[in-house]
Amino acid sequence: MTKQIIHSPDAPQAIGTYSQAVRVKGGGYTVYLSGQIGLDPVSMQMPDDIEAQIQQVFANLKAVAAASGGSFSDVVKLNIFLTDLANFALVNDIMASHFSQPYPARAAVGVKALPRGALVEMDAIMVLQN
Repeated sequence: MTKQIIHSPDAPQAIGTYSQAVRVKGGGYTVYLSGQIGLDPVSMQMPDDIEAQIQQVFANLKAVAAASGGSFSDVVKLNIFLTDLANFALVNDIMASHFSQPYPARAAVGVKALPRGALVEMDAIMVLQN
């Protein structure tokens, strides 16, 4: 098994003791994408609006997925953390514009708080053949 640390300048820099993603080889590649919040990678600012945060989270995950050699079609598991589960329907609608069937497995969890006052955070697991 080999491990490669993934970094994309098109997603926010890690703000803690973690990597944006880790790619593991062993009969293919499994890539574990760290949680992303709605930080803009250039300004490192986050919009107050939940819809804008959700869109930015997907953009950040997409950038890290690409830097890992994959895309959303390679995602096998998506975890969603929301400070207000009333926003789940909006996440669902926006997710439908970024993913197509067959959809990845998914969990949605209500949490009390997220880093930097974020309203949403997502992480993912991808499986790549090459």
